[in-house]
Amino acid sequence: MTMPSSRPRLPRTVWILGFVSLLMDLSSEIYHALLPAFLTVTLGLPVAAMGAIDGIAEATASFAKLAAGRLSDATRRRKPWVMLGYGIAALSKPLFPLAASAWPVLGARFADRIGKGIRGAPRDAMIADETAPELRGRAFGLRQALDTVGAVIAPILAIVLMAMLANDIRLVFWIAIVPAFLSFLLAWLALREPPVHHDGKQAPLFAGFREIDPATRRLIAIAFLFGLASFSEAFLVLNAIDAGLSPAMSPLALVLFNIGFGGLAYQAGSWTDRNNPRTMLFAGMAVLIAADLILAMGWGIAGFVAGTILWGVHMALTKGTFARMIADSAPPHLRATSFGAFHFATGIATLLASLGAGLIWDREGAHATFMAGAGIAAVSLAMLTLLPPRNSCP
Repeated sequence: MTMPSSRPRLPRTVWILGFVSLLMDLSSEIYHALLPAFLTVTLGLPVAAMGAIDGIAEATASFAKLAAGRLSDATRRRKPWVMLGYGIAALSKPLFPLAASAWPVLGARFADRIGKGIRGAPRDAMIADETAPELRGRAFGLRQALDTVGAVIAPILAIVLMAMLANDIRLVFWIAIVPAFLSFLLAWLALREPPVHHDGKQAPLFAGFREIDPATRRLIAIAFLFGLASFSEAFLVLNAIDAGLSPAMSPLALVLFNIGFGGLAYQAGSWTDRNNPRTMLFAGMAVLIAADLILAMGWGIAGFVAGTILWGVHMALTKGTFARMIADSAPPHLRATSFGAFHFATGIATLLASLGAGLIWDREGAHATFMAGAGIAAVSLAMLTLLPPRNSCP
């Protein structure tokens, strides 16, 4: 059967950004998959140090997103900021194999996340600019799904390369540089700057933050609270080791996580194009609670597999949905500013969540860490009921 010719298609820009994200995530997730074992096993650092490195890196990205989003709206440009972000991320990659202690690793993660932060809000705004409202769920879902393909391949590739190269993590880190530079090259050659992003209305540089729509502010507040329950996926890797996997095999946690994430991201986005996105957020928060409770029980390999996949499913149901809701609620002249504020708030939440999870893990273990996450997710689910339904729909 052939599809009806009248069915609207996703813009070329969405596909390009999806494949750019795939290549960069393929590179970044190789580092991400091996860093927990590298820090805690090779360098002998406590879990709290890993949580601090991950949290500080993500918070750094959040400040960059806040600034880049506002500057993108103020300059009425998207591509230069997207290119700058991918360029910095690519240039940061050689710092990882050169690192010999926690501080150089922190510096490498800092630079990598600065790049992620700079590109995040302009990229999401570019997708919203280029996509009709009735297709935005699918657009954000597709980009996220392609991004996650890279995240699925990366841990498998990391395991294979570690086996082939006699567990030489530094050499694996050098190889992981290649897809990062291919990502930058694709963005540079294929992305096009649209001639007009909005109708010309423009708030002053700093006043733009004060003009963010109240509906968007409520979404950001809920996303912040929910972010406190969504600590770094690095803790899933540590949980894999606790469940009985070797450090070399622990990246399988990210494979399982991203199978759950990527397998449903596009379908979840498509569903929000036809229904109330708030319902999808309810489902995603409920799934996170279930995942945390399963992981907290310590049911061996079976519990680890089930809980980790459900963690990925909750991301599929919530991440693109939040992005779509921000795009719908933000006026065009404040679109990147609104995305920047959203990413800033969720990044600060990730910092607090990762620091807290690391401290709890060191003192009380995995059980208490995941139980705390489930409790916070339950509170955020309750807060979601206060969001007026009309603000959840386009």
